[in-house]
Amino acid sequence: MENTKTRREATALVVVVFLLGAALGGLATHVWTSHASQPQPPHGPDQIIARLSHDLDLTPDQLKVVTGIVDETHTQVRALYAPLDPQRDQIRQQARVRIRAVLTPEQTVKFETFLRELDAARKKEDRR
Repeated sequence: MENTKTRREATALVVVVFLLGAALGGLATHVWTSHASQPQPPHGPDQIIARLSHDLDLTPDQLKVVTGIVDETHTQVRALYAPLDPQRDQIRQQARVRIRAVLTPEQTVKFETFLRELDAARKKEDRR
């Protein structure tokens, strides 16, 4: 009789642990997918203009004015930060040296590829 009671308790414990695991797994999946599906804010003037045009259903005249405002603002902000470019580049280069110091030769090759892609994307973004 004691053996049967112990068996039932063990079975109940396994079922409870399983249900808790399933519930927590489901909750974690929900939180992760809801966070990952959040719309990302527009980045760069072209995306901002496209989003405003779409979301606000701008007329062609409004689009022309808004485009001018966004482009002018972007130019002003870039001019504001331009004097900091050399310092920012120096900080980036120092970080790259520090990262290379902890990488294996195989990782360094992949890191250099990553940096080339990153730098190309930055150059493309800077041209806007």
